[in-house]
Amino acid sequence: MNKRLLYGLILGAILGVVCIVGAQLRMPNQLSTAYLFSFWYNRVLIGLVIGLFPKPKSLLIGLLRGLLLGAIVSFAFFSATEFLDIMGFMAGLVYGVIIEVVLYYQAK
Repeated sequence: MNKRLLYGLILGAILGVVCIVGAQLRMPNQLSTAYLFSFWYNRVLIGLVIGLFPKPKSLLIGLLRGLLLGAIVSFAFFSATEFLDIMGFMAGLVYGVIIEVVLYYQAK
């Protein structure tokens, strides 16, 4: 396993925990454990998918790719919520960008 993939998975897992905390703050005691796990797992998948791609040639390309991949992976979870969790979907886009930027600067 290469470093980019490993770091992508780790970042996705960490951001997944941030998502769980944010979801709990938005809707206290309303979300099931399965829902929260799915939320976390979706962020891990974003890290995995981004980590599978090679380092982009420029940061701008990386930003756009992170945004696009974050949107594609987050859309799966968003559609499973019957398109109700818009905030969670938008966070997936932002997390895709964050992961891509960190991985861009990690690879020297």
